[in-house]
Amino acid sequence: MSIPTATYRIQFRNGMTFDRAAALVPYLQRLGISHLYASPIFSATAESTHGYDVIDANEIEPAIGGRDGFNRLVEALQDAEIGLILDIVPNHMAASLENAWWRDVIEYGESSRYANHFDIDWTRRLTLPFLGDSFENVLENGELSIKAHPQTGHPALAYYDSFYPLTPASWQDRADEVLAMTEAKAIAELHEQQPWRLISWRDARSELSYRRFFEITGLVGVRVEDEAVFADSHRLILELVRSGAVSGLRVDHVDGLADPQGYLRQLRQATGPDCYITVEKILAEGEKIPDDWPISGTTGYEFIAALSHALVDDSQIDTLHLAYEATTGQRNDVEGGLRVARELMVDRNFAGEFARLLKLATQIAGSEHRNLGEAELHVALREILIAFPVYRTYGQQDGMPLEGEELLQQVLETVKNSASPTVLSLLQAMLLGAVSEESEKDAHEFRMRFQQLTGPLMAKSVEDTLFFRNHVALAINEVGAEPLPHAFSLAHFHSEMQTRLQQQPDGISSTSTHDTKRGEDARARLYTLSEAPALWAEHVARWRQINQAQVVELDDGAAPEPAVEWMLYQALAGVWPTTLQPQDASQLEERFIPFVEKALREAKLRTDWAESNEAYEKAVLDYARHLLSPANQLFLSDFSHALQPFIQAGLINSLTQTVIKLTAPGVPDIYQGSEALDFSLVDPDNRRTPDFALLEQQLEESSSPDFNDAQNWLSGKLKQQVIARLLHLRRDYPQLFRVGDYQPLDVSGEHQEKVIAFARQDSNHALLVILPRLSFDNAQWTQTEVVLPESLAHRHYRNLWSGETVTIGDYIALDEAASSAPLVLLSS
Repeated sequence: MSIPTATYRIQFRNGMTFDRAAALVPYLQRLGISHLYASPIFSATAESTHGYDVIDANEIEPAIGGRDGFNRLVEALQDAEIGLILDIVPNHMAASLENAWWRDVIEYGESSRYANHFDIDWTRRLTLPFLGDSFENVLENGELSIKAHPQTGHPALAYYDSFYPLTPASWQDRADEVLAMTEAKAIAELHEQQPWRLISWRDARSELSYRRFFEITGLVGVRVEDEAVFADSHRLILELVRSGAVSGLRVDHVDGLADPQGYLRQLRQATGPDCYITVEKILAEGEKIPDDWPISGTTGYEFIAALSHALVDDSQIDTLHLAYEATTGQRNDVEGGLRVARELMVDRNFAGEFARLLKLATQIAGSEHRNLGEAELHVALREILIAFPVYRTYGQQDGMPLEGEELLQQVLETVKNSASPTVLSLLQAMLLGAVSEESEKDAHEFRMRFQQLTGPLMAKSVEDTLFFRNHVALAINEVGAEPLPHAFSLAHFHSEMQTRLQQQPDGISSTSTHDTKRGEDARARLYTLSEAPALWAEHVARWRQINQAQVVELDDGAAPEPAVEWMLYQALAGVWPTTLQPQDASQLEERFIPFVEKALREAKLRTDWAESNEAYEKAVLDYARHLLSPANQLFLSDFSHALQPFIQAGLINSLTQTVIKLTAPGVPDIYQGSEALDFSLVDPDNRRTPDFALLEQQLEESSSPDFNDAQNWLSGKLKQQVIARLLHLRRDYPQLFRVGDYQPLDVSGEHQEKVIAFARQDSNHALLVILPRLSFDNAQWTQTEVVLPESLAHRHYRNLWSGETVTIGDYIALDEAASSAPLVLLSS
């Protein structure tokens, strides 16, 4: 298997084509990248900016170069000895009329050859939730008509630019008559004859008849667990792997599949043993990948969570919480807030999915001769879903693995006082497969659908609700992070790295992705708020006072409210470029305002994607615009000046987390552009194409990293230099980084809490890594030393930056070391 030494993620579309990527190959080679890691490249909807809304998994997207362009990219990569990893999307496709399979299902219903390719409930008509209002109102308003389909000429129900094909039985032998229909009653009767029905997008939550990706009705679940569906949807993928064009696959949202283990085994069998496979999977605290998954690891969200333990000041984080509560005037009950968010998801956002589970549970209760009412089942099922602590379990046809049984028992213990023991016992039996033969089929479906629902519930309640409601520390509101308040410790970070070496040494280590809530350097800067919480709170109080006149009093309260003000100043602190002058702040508006709108709607408190509160949104967005207005120089000058120490400490954090990623266990991924500075906000801001011309120019000009050049810190050039130096080291010593032991090193002395030290060691080489943390006060490492165990002591080491060789005894005195710069030493 070709294990990468480092990957480089490129987002295709938005101007990035195969030929443009091919032109970057020499740059990637100079940077030290072993594998290009490509976002989905298969044909997607016409306006797609990301490629996850696939319409044809067996065609390479023409808009980015098609098969010919892809072949040119592969040739350029192979000439440079760089591998290619593809991001594939087995869980869903676009529920779009551009999708030939989906269009065929609409036209022929359950008799379509693709009817079972999608996860559709065929006990009722297929619902198509793409109307702006109810069918009756849309029809009455004259927005529906019968027209000839532009491609086939057959009668279709037209809604603006969408042409829904009519099932042949409803128009054959009378096409002209049907095309002549104009009366609403006739059109309604024709609509009733279809295997589908058009409904309002607002009704999708409760009436949808197909499994969707999270809450996105435009993405329909694919039944890839069916062998025929797997074969149809992986034909091109497997061809590319077997031809040698592709050396690795990244599986998107593996937890959405009915049987992740079965899918991965089938994928491994089809690709062979040499294909590098990772999965997008969020691991909760203490959770690990199932041992029987034939993969190299995850895409690394848990790595980001581990980094927070190294860079957050646990001794002061409680002060930040208290400052937030003082500002908002409310107790910050995160646990209570998490439950409220989960209740919202179960009761509203996933009401249809819950109703389907409840219906199955009620059927099984009947077939098991349990005298249980639907109301009792509703309460118990709801409580179990709300209490579920991880994304999912992995029960299969023959029952639940031991880990899943233990987890389920913990959940049942948690909810035992909230529901009837009899009902909980039945639900447990359903999930474990301990039911009668008569109920086995329904119980298996219940288990699969339960497991496919817990993940979206977790993601939407935590990442896309709670993390947009609770603003204490935005840096730790990240994908894969523990949502409840917890201790941060360097010891825990080291433990996580040792676990990473044991469980997934070949998994991807990410710090920025297309799904993270903010760029890695914004996060690194915002970690520093935990080092100076009182100072930050003082700044926020002053800024709120300066901008107080912009707060609008609405019937439902102030806009923005204090919690949102706190969020706005923190988000602005994260996105602020290192050299931005106050008078130029308005250039951020194009990026900042869409972020604010998204943050307000994801919070689902006073506005929402479904029911927007225009008055509230306008007031908050106007406030945000005022923050960046050239007329607001008093605030902007104050903000820029106050931010400087956070910027400086954030740059040190940035370099520390970068060096950790490149030297700790795992395969480091460089997300496009983040080899320099990445202060992006949540998507779509983090999917912008970086300035590759500037990045290439900076690398061409690079020499040895100069940690004394302030401009290089501010421009990101220093970060890029450090990455290039370490990536080439990884290529020269692959075994050291892949299998070398991870050893935390003891630090003693006056500033021991400000140092991260560890070693990587195999039978031939050793690497010492000594890094700064908690640097806000600029304290030097006086009277501080790193103690070396016998296996690392009394050896010659080469300084990776200067090239100088030194002999080290039992310890390394840090008095003369720069406390703002990483120290990396390789045994010679």
